[in-house]
Amino acid sequence: MERPRFPGPGPAAPGRLRGLAGRAQRAPEPGPAEPPLCALLQGLGLQSRGRCLPRGARPGLGPPPPSSPGPPAGRSAAEAPGPGAPGTLPPRGRVLWRGRGDALPAPPGRGAPAPARGTPCAAAAPPPSSAPPQSLPPDSASRAVPGVKPAPKGTTVAVGLNSVRIQCQNEAVYQYHVTFSPEVPCRSVRLAMLKEHQAVTGDVTAFDGSILFLPIRLPQLVTLKVQRRSDGEEVTITIQITKVLEPSSNLCIPFYNVVFRRVMRILDMQLVGRNFFEPAQATVLQHYRLQIWPGYAVSIQKKDGGLFLLVDAIHKVIRSDSVLNFMHSIYEQGPGTFQEECIKQLVGSVVITRYNNRTYRIDDIDWSKTPRDTFTLASGEDVTFVSYYSKTYGITIRELEQPLLVHRPKEKLTPEGKRYLDLVLLVPELAFMTGIPGIRKDNRMLKDVMREMLQSPQQHYLRLSSLLHRIRCSAEASRELLRWGLRLDLDIHRTEGRILPMERINLRHGSFSPTEELSWSKVVVREASISAISINYWLLVYPKRLQSLAKDLVSAMESVCGPIGMHVSPPALVELKDDRIETYARTIRSTLSSEDKVQILLCIISGSRDDLYAAIKKLCCVQCPVPSQVINAQNIRGQPGKLRSVVQKVLLQMNCKLGGELWGVDIPLKQLMVIGMDVYHNRSKGMRSVIGFVASMNHVLTRWYSRVVFQMPHQEIADSLRLCLADALQHFHEMNHCLPKKIVVFRDGVSDSQLDTVLKYEIPQLQRCFDTFASYEPGMVVVVVQKQNSTNFYTRTAEQFESPPPGTVLDHTVTSSQWQDFFLLAHHSQQGCGIPTRYVCLLNTANLSFEHVQRLTFKLCHLYWNWPGTVRVPAPCHYAHKLAFLSGHVLHREPSAQLCDKLFFL
Repeated sequence: MERPRFPGPGPAAPGRLRGLAGRAQRAPEPGPAEPPLCALLQGLGLQSRGRCLPRGARPGLGPPPPSSPGPPAGRSAAEAPGPGAPGTLPPRGRVLWRGRGDALPAPPGRGAPAPARGTPCAAAAPPPSSAPPQSLPPDSASRAVPGVKPAPKGTTVAVGLNSVRIQCQNEAVYQYHVTFSPEVPCRSVRLAMLKEHQAVTGDVTAFDGSILFLPIRLPQLVTLKVQRRSDGEEVTITIQITKVLEPSSNLCIPFYNVVFRRVMRILDMQLVGRNFFEPAQATVLQHYRLQIWPGYAVSIQKKDGGLFLLVDAIHKVIRSDSVLNFMHSIYEQGPGTFQEECIKQLVGSVVITRYNNRTYRIDDIDWSKTPRDTFTLASGEDVTFVSYYSKTYGITIRELEQPLLVHRPKEKLTPEGKRYLDLVLLVPELAFMTGIPGIRKDNRMLKDVMREMLQSPQQHYLRLSSLLHRIRCSAEASRELLRWGLRLDLDIHRTEGRILPMERINLRHGSFSPTEELSWSKVVVREASISAISINYWLLVYPKRLQSLAKDLVSAMESVCGPIGMHVSPPALVELKDDRIETYARTIRSTLSSEDKVQILLCIISGSRDDLYAAIKKLCCVQCPVPSQVINAQNIRGQPGKLRSVVQKVLLQMNCKLGGELWGVDIPLKQLMVIGMDVYHNRSKGMRSVIGFVASMNHVLTRWYSRVVFQMPHQEIADSLRLCLADALQHFHEMNHCLPKKIVVFRDGVSDSQLDTVLKYEIPQLQRCFDTFASYEPGMVVVVVQKQNSTNFYTRTAEQFESPPPGTVLDHTVTSSQWQDFFLLAHHSQQGCGIPTRYVCLLNTANLSFEHVQRLTFKLCHLYWNWPGTVRVPAPCHYAHKLAFLSGHVLHREPSAQLCDKLFFL
């Protein structure tokens, strides 16, 4: 049975605390104990690791030089020449992975089964140095040095980054192992005992309970004596040196970040979540009851170019109304569905408690508990929430019958290795919403908020410069950094990027070069699309009170369809007596059941009604499969020019949903399949996650096949990929009478911590699919797409910074030292800074050079047909996201297979 405890630091209750007030510990079934962090850190080596690459790699990505008598330390058995097969490697498995740790997994391939989830790939010991050297490919003479990114050709551009280089002045950082005899189980007590001997260790330490880092070198073995205060027993502390680390070692990064957190606190900034903010500098939008806090996201990271401080100027929106006030407003809208609406709108939201400036994600609402309920302090005393907040924070809770919000943190390990779960209960009256639910429904509010939050590149740079200036001017902050030998450069880091060649946009009767902003919205409504589907039989459904608007819509469609190459016949009009959901659903179902020649269904609804939209989409995507288009009447009312503009976009979208092709770019690679994958997670409790899978079906990448797969809630790593790819290959063969020779996969939504799992689990699923076809071994490239990153690009023009031009790519200096990655700014930034997208290449067996991968990625950013311009991520990723969102958020089931060859989800 879970016992509620409440979060929040404050004065401890009398006696020895057993845990934080407001938390409940739940002991699940015992399982294998996970290794502690220190054990994981000890497994990381300091020497430079080579990448795991087979023979035949191209220049810049090739194997080690022949002068090496054997594979370098850290290479897996798959790379090492073995008995009877000197210098041979698997035919498929060029894994673009730079070593981390002492063992690397073998490259995934058909011959190597996928490891079980949670099971690390074991690598055999490297062969002795007497093993024969591997033979080199013919082009190995131009191979790049391991650890250095290749440098493709291109127009150079000076790029400024929101990164500051860190100079390490210490010669080394020393790692020690600390033991206590007799054993001291409490980490805080061990830390206190060690601090009593600062005369020996110095006052600059980083200690996690067993591993100690110091900037000074102690004798080989140090023995100290200390008396335990609880019982007076003498404890022997033994400190033994284990490693001498370079100051920029990966093992030093975690406590470097702890040091910089201290620096930010010295500057009077408050930690909220993982970032620092200045509530005293908040902008108050009284009309909307909002506060906008300025702040910084800071982290120290090791990159190809060394150690950098990554700084991003950010904001946090805080509502002045509490969660309780928000719940009251929901109750006033409909008392009958109060609890359901509260769960729908609050679960998944992030709230902040102002008494300790901590943020929590709401996972549930406990309607059976109120602030009158009690929880147990560590001293064993039972106290109510009302009494606890009054004594600890001087806060009086006024609403005594309000329910409590539930936050479930991730499972943790006890010192004994057992798993337990903290259950955090929050009082709605003392929690405040972050962000704005439904902000996009209020355009005026959105504009006012974004006006305060959006920063030009020059403004962004000035905020970064201001932070650096404050650190330099603070003697205490500078001293804190120098204690570990860290010194920041005076300004942001500047380097050189490249601008990829601009692409020509292909239409039916010719091609053109877009403007410098890479937008062609005016051209696509004046010139014919590549292919247009004639709309001969279609339905227009509308309520009776919108009759005149429906006639205007049909008239506008007939007048604008000609220039874009479409033919639109008069529709079959279906007029409804009212706009209730039941009326729409009954009429559409009966009409589609009696008419089997309907090409597309167009519905006009009176306003933004999510329930009505969902009902129409479920009918047209699942029960009676037919492409559908829903138009909000508010968007086509007003000036005739507005109606004409909206109708042009609607016609282009309808053409896509029917299988038409709007525009394209030159794709020099033949027999190529491009795949986009994304996962949608529904915030509602118990709702399953959805994988969106989209694959190209022709050589110019203008025809697409799509599938969705439902899996466990909040599961990011995809299952059932073998089935999805097998179906896509079958459809590709039916259309082209051949199978693709190269397959490029763009996987969206994967964080750095999940890259290894994608490499070991998802990629083998895809590769095993090739066994379905006889003698089929295509080349494959797998690229992870990361939109959520804090890297910003600037370029200097005249007297200020601006966003670089679209097509700017950076593949060195601030890229990863462990993976092959690059940053690409594909779109034009009309407002704010130019935020590039990061691409991480996990696998490349298709003989595509690094430059080819970048060029193909940029080309695909031109092919999203919902926007006549370039977008941040490749089009297949956008399509996969739209498909997964529609299926997981609206349909809650798989769409009909009859629609799989159309972009019905746009």
